[in-house]
Amino acid sequence: MAYRLGKLLFFCGLLLLLTALWKKVELPAPQALRTDLLAEPRQVAVQKAPFHVSVGKIDYLVQPLFKYDLYGMVVSRHDSDTWWDYIHKDWNDRLNVADLCVVWGNNVRSGAYRDIEFSSGQFVCNFQTSSNEAYAAFDQTSISNNHLLSADPALARKMRNVRIGDQVHFSGYLAEYSHNHGSPFKRGTSTVRTDSGNGACETVYVEDFEILQRGGGPWHMLRWVAIGLIFASVIAWFALPVRMDS
Repeated sequence: MAYRLGKLLFFCGLLLLLTALWKKVELPAPQALRTDLLAEPRQVAVQKAPFHVSVGKIDYLVQPLFKYDLYGMVVSRHDSDTWWDYIHKDWNDRLNVADLCVVWGNNVRSGAYRDIEFSSGQFVCNFQTSSNEAYAAFDQTSISNNHLLSADPALARKMRNVRIGDQVHFSGYLAEYSHNHGSPFKRGTSTVRTDSGNGACETVYVEDFEILQRGGGPWHMLRWVAIGLIFASVIAWFALPVRMDS
């Protein structure tokens, strides 16, 4: 009996876990998105003096260029603190907390993002599809890869907590930044949405960040339910027979 129960719990848990891992990155339908995301990012030129911030004992000089405000849905993300990210480590770049690839505007309105596959790497966001129709429908001026900067630990935690499918709002400055710790380092920013390739990413010094609505529905919670079922199957297989024999 215990063996059958354990087997049932294991396979139910495994099936639920695989489904949850697949579904948790499924992007929501256009009708599930907030109307805020239909707007284009707001950008206003500023005359603001450069300022210094420090992260991990490294002093950075930040030069704001434009006030920037964006509502979007996260279609791909990269955490610069992940173990395989060697470029940030080599460059002593601890100010760049995360990269969020987001869509808004026409792509939200049409739902064209649902036929596109997105992925993120170090400093890049890639999108592709095998459908010519889907590629033609996708507005490449309504997507951006955002290098998010912050010296505030609370803001950094919020940005690292973002999931694919989340609807987010952030504001701050499109900015250049640099440091002289070890080898001199400097990174700039795109200031238009119509460019592509190297240098096309927006570098944003973030002053405010909020997750407006979570993506993934209930599947993030069900992932833990699935793990619980698998753990229970281990107990049923090994613990219950021992107790029955004693």
